[in-house]
Amino acid sequence: MKRETGHAIRFRLIVGALLCLLLVLQVRLWISSGGFSEVSRLRNQVELQTHENEQLAERNKRLSAEVVDLQQGFGAVEERARNDLGLIGEDETFYVFSEEEKADQSARK
Repeated sequence: MKRETGHAIRFRLIVGALLCLLLVLQVRLWISSGGFSEVSRLRNQVELQTHENEQLAERNKRLSAEVVDLQQGFGAVEERARNDLGLIGEDETFYVFSEEEKADQSARK
């Protein structure tokens, strides 16, 4: 009988040690810096970075198309100069209509 009791005690100690080990590993898995919380945070970062990369890729496409337009034709350069710099041609007349004048003319009628 003592022999069975000794085996039972060893078995209980081994089971207890394995349960403690399992508990420690679970705590590390769920709470530690390399656990599930870290994986979740990194997944969110990857998702945000992927979205940002998609936006930048679209912007790069637009800029590449603009570069091609500027390299291929004078019309694109002229359009860019008119829109961005307000340039006008030599034989053109530039008129500016202000909103105040329109409002004054409407009030007189």
